[in-house]
Amino acid sequence: MGLVFLYRLSNFLYKKKIPVIPKIIQTVIRVIYACYLPYSAEIGPKTVFLHGGLGVVIHEHAKIGANCVIMPNVTIGGTRKKKRVPVIGDNVKIGTGAKIIGGIDVGSGVVIAANSVVIKDLPDRTLVAGVPAQIKKVGIDFNCY
Repeated sequence: MGLVFLYRLSNFLYKKKIPVIPKIIQTVIRVIYACYLPYSAEIGPKTVFLHGGLGVVIHEHAKIGANCVIMPNVTIGGTRKKKRVPVIGDNVKIGTGAKIIGGIDVGSGVVIAANSVVIKDLPDRTLVAGVPAQIKKVGIDFNCY
């Protein structure tokens, strides 16, 4: 059983209001895959975690679109207030060690370079890099990266 399968199972059980089992699955994910992937996060179809999601930490209320690629050691975190969590669009590639923090919107087709720190909204089809992340290219094709 893979990481995404276990997440989807725990998320399904959570949405059906079945107690305890989602928390057990979340703990299994934490121990086996060394990542924090909460059952309450919303992750779209065909999103993948490369290298088994090693070191990935996702906020429990984060929203991640479909067909995203998440590299190891990525943090998708919020601020202290529940409503201030990242919302990530479809077809987003997040490089190794990138951090996406706060109540921001990441558009669709965005590529976030390795070790970037994203703290502001990003428009669709952009390439960003740096600390803090800055737009390096606009109008990119997601499939070329």
